[in-house]
Amino acid sequence: MSDNGALLSVKNLRKEFPIRKGLLSRQVGAVKAVNDVSFDIARGETLGVVGESGCGKTTAGRSILRLIEPTAGEILFEGKDVRALDTSGLRAVRRDMQIIFQDPVSSLNPRMTVGAIIREGLTIHKLAEGSAADARVSQLLDEVGLRPEHRTRYPHEFSGGQRQRIGIARALSVEPKFIVCDEPVSALDVSVQAQVINLLQDLQREHNLTYMFIAHDLSVVQHIADRVAVMYLGRIVELAPAEALYREPLMPYTQALLSAVPVANPAVKKQRIILQGDVPSPAKLPPGCVFHPRCHHPAKDVACTKIIPPLEAKAEGHFVACIKQPPTQVSWEQQQQAGGTKPPERYLPTAALR
Repeated sequence: MSDNGALLSVKNLRKEFPIRKGLLSRQVGAVKAVNDVSFDIARGETLGVVGESGCGKTTAGRSILRLIEPTAGEILFEGKDVRALDTSGLRAVRRDMQIIFQDPVSSLNPRMTVGAIIREGLTIHKLAEGSAADARVSQLLDEVGLRPEHRTRYPHEFSGGQRQRIGIARALSVEPKFIVCDEPVSALDVSVQAQVINLLQDLQREHNLTYMFIAHDLSVVQHIADRVAVMYLGRIVELAPAEALYREPLMPYTQALLSAVPVANPAVKKQRIILQGDVPSPAKLPPGCVFHPRCHHPAKDVACTKIIPPLEAKAEGHFVACIKQPPTQVSWEQQQQAGGTKPPERYLPTAALR
């Protein structure tokens, strides 16, 4: 996970939210939402981030953009230390780092027209004004599949999918290099999901964009991501090329997640892995491996309760945080030659992908 040539490099990122009690609001603990997360994203790559609700996916994405301030760690964007930037420096770098929010309703100002929402970034970063700004807004609306005359309307006049397209146009307005896609299709109907996913892929090719794609739908991530990071209780527990992870997941938690994905073919019998117990509280993490209370690994023993497993390479490009998972004897090149299921070029909303 070297940062050589990486557009974004995150090292030991942590975000803790204080727990306060009493009349004087003394801090009595902390919620460890993101706990020692490290990864790189290459230019033009899509890194998918998956996991259960509350695992820290969104918090990690917003901490990278400093929409919320991280507690510790290093965030390097094109070699610049994002955490060290002052207000003016952060505003400048945010032209290159944008976000598409999960909820297109709450993320758009209901008092502003669509044209004003998209034009706002152009004005703040002094990219265009007057008739040039109007032309740019019309161009962006056309790029995301909306009509130029829509710029005079308000967000409530659009459907959910159209509102998400407006959010995408707003993010594109400042010509960014990196976009955090924070569950951009989770609130949409499945057929509209396919349209938005295909749009994001087309825009990535046209503008050479780099995505951090946060989602809980494993089928969507399989389709769009080049690599996938699996998070559990604030930690990355597996990081691998998408094809390798979906074909042969090594972390017991990833195996359980993938076993829950429905298969459309009734002739295919799939064994479901049922995890025991509940997810521990991020305010009181279990000792050792955070997954050990629910782990179904046959070799699990007392060492799992004492040793915090590092994210180690078990195969080429395949990193796993599990002390009981030995390195695979098959190289990544051999795995590729063995073949695997490759997602279609265009995302299709079929039962198999749901």
